[in-house]
Amino acid sequence: MSTSASTLKVLIYSDDSAVRASVRLGLGRKPSLSFGEVEILECATQPAVLAAVDKRPFDLLILDGEATPSGGMGLCRQLKDEIFNCPPVLVLVGRLDDRWLATWSQADAVVAHPIDPRALVAAAVNLLQADSAVSQ
Repeated sequence: MSTSASTLKVLIYSDDSAVRASVRLGLGRKPSLSFGEVEILECATQPAVLAAVDKRPFDLLILDGEATPSGGMGLCRQLKDEIFNCPPVLVLVGRLDDRWLATWSQADAVVAHPIDPRALVAAAVNLLQADSAVSQ
């Protein structure tokens, strides 16, 4: 897990470039004093996500549940089932009532569209701090 001196590696998945840009802008360069700056990899397809997580470790995955043709919830479930020590996953849902689906997907946190930067940062930091505490 990252410390305050190291860079946070975050993967953002959405087929919509506007959603990816909104997440990138919402997170900012350094979402918390507890962690280093954010290095973001954007992916627009499920195969790109799978290839990326196979090649290098990430501290956080942010997946758009509304992405097509492969939604972030199904992808989250696949990653949680297939990756040993899968990093925390934050799923973006179309509406808060879809949280129950995110539970099925094994998502660690949920933020609803439209993306509220404060909610996004709070969820991301909570996941990173929890993962950091587990790693110690």
